[in-house]
Amino acid sequence: MLKTRIATALTLLLLFLLALFLLPTLGWAALIVILVLQGAVEWGHLAKLSARHIKVYGWITLAIMLSLIWADTYHPVYFEPLHLLVYALSAALWLLLVPICLIRGSRINHPLLMALVGWAALIPTGLAMMDLRTYSPWLLLGLMGLVWMADIAAYFSGRKFGKNKLAPSISPGKTWEGVAGALVGVTVYVLLINHFSDVPLTYKPLPIVLLLSWFWVALAVLGDLFESAIKRQAGVKDSGALLPGHGGLLDRVDALTSTLPLAALVLLIQSMV
Repeated sequence: MLKTRIATALTLLLLFLLALFLLPTLGWAALIVILVLQGAVEWGHLAKLSARHIKVYGWITLAIMLSLIWADTYHPVYFEPLHLLVYALSAALWLLLVPICLIRGSRINHPLLMALVGWAALIPTGLAMMDLRTYSPWLLLGLMGLVWMADIAAYFSGRKFGKNKLAPSISPGKTWEGVAGALVGVTVYVLLINHFSDVPLTYKPLPIVLLLSWFWVALAVLGDLFESAIKRQAGVKDSGALLPGHGGLLDRVDALTSTLPLAALVLLIQSMV
């Protein structure tokens, strides 16, 4: 299984890098829309929607994404308020609703509420991947690299040293040792980028950048735990079977849904000040 996971991960990384740096803006937007639609289908199954309702959910998701792209293209004056609203909804989800649900052990049982939560998780993520790539493909790659490094470090440190469960009622496989490994991994990642990059991290003092990267890990863990809680509620191990050794698309982007929109929100606010 580990060999399959690694082979799939390397293949996905290669395809992602090619798309990130070679696709034109419209091609990238089309790819992101497809990914969001796949995520919506998987979310519909986790929400236990009927086949008919999953199709409706997918069509509405497509309409929302195309509407956002259309508004950005033909009505750029609405760019800032519209994107601010989308990212604010994401922030409310990840900084308020999700922590409360996880702490209280609440279940999201109503299909309509599940659908709304799915949109609040997926649509801002898709929009952030378009906005951050427009700002700088390297920035998007660097931010995603933080999540990947945290995930890899947590996986191997958890396997080697994991004893103390992080949230046994939600995800028995996750441990505090894995979280510690993730923190060490992203610390090394940031230090290496700061040392070897042609553009050092001079926008903020290094200690602040490290603190932000640790907060990034906390957000990534939050996204991971929330998807695990939704899968446990649905009674499934994976969100799908799209990616050999990994499960579904949501199993790979769970930590991105809780991190990328907030990064895009910060950049947007900075550009407006």
